[in-house]
Amino acid sequence: MGSHLGHMHLVVSDLDRAVAFYTDLCSLSVTERQGNYVFLSFGEHHHDLALQARPDASSQPPNSRGLYHVAFELDTPAELRACYEWLQERDISVQSVDHGISKSLYFDDPDGNGVECYLDTRDDDSEQWNGHNSRFDPTAL
Repeated sequence: MGSHLGHMHLVVSDLDRAVAFYTDLCSLSVTERQGNYVFLSFGEHHHDLALQARPDASSQPPNSRGLYHVAFELDTPAELRACYEWLQERDISVQSVDHGISKSLYFDDPDGNGVECYLDTRDDDSEQWNGHNSRFDPTAL
């Protein structure tokens, strides 16, 4: 049985700011706006990302914003490098981590939600993460 990500749902404090961030970063398109919700898609599905505005939400449960992180897989090293450059141009703090099976950029969106953009570097689907992480230079990709 194959698995895939259906969609991610994030609670944000400023809907317009979040829409601008994700449409610019990931080239998502708005497919629907409904009250305090905006749905964004890469094009094949109604939505891959749902944003829900809750301006009064705290960062603590039970009335909290966000989730741990949402991950976006990129297709090429050039795309990962371009993502890194986009983040740098906007002074967004980013950590680059080589997991051995992937090269990842970790950063926060404007509401502090964790975001990962990564490149799968496995030789085959059976290759497993060995538990080791190291830094890498995204500009060298």
